[in-house]
Amino acid sequence: MSTITLISGSTMGSAEYVAEHMAEILENSGFSTTMLHGPSLDDLPLKGLWLVVTSTHGAGDLPENLQPLADELTQQRPDLSNVTFGSIGIGDSEYDTFCGAIRSLECLLVDLGAKRIGDRLEIDIQQHEIPEDPAEEWVKEWSKLL
Repeated sequence: MSTITLISGSTMGSAEYVAEHMAEILENSGFSTTMLHGPSLDDLPLKGLWLVVTSTHGAGDLPENLQPLADELTQQRPDLSNVTFGSIGIGDSEYDTFCGAIRSLECLLVDLGAKRIGDRLEIDIQQHEIPEDPAEEWVKEWSKLL
């Protein structure tokens, strides 16, 4: 089976926990995974399968540990046409920038040629105190698309 590169961006750690839980589920399903918390562009394979998990910080912004990657992608504009990805956002629906980080990062990836597989999961912490729960259900369905 494929290797999935999990990319997480988190301010308080929730996206990291979700990504680690997703890696465990994917590995139990026969996939191999690589976990990267706040990677730089040089850390990433520019082909293959990515699963991006990020929380939203401030006014719809990426967390501080993921913003440098977005900056590198914007400045260097690598060809991501050999990348397919899934995306999970974590946010608070009390804010009008709910899950703004994953939405903007997803737009950037697609602009660089990457192709999303399946629907984006947006987890509302107002409805799910434990974001791993909806993510677990989502990743089981998402992995069937691979």
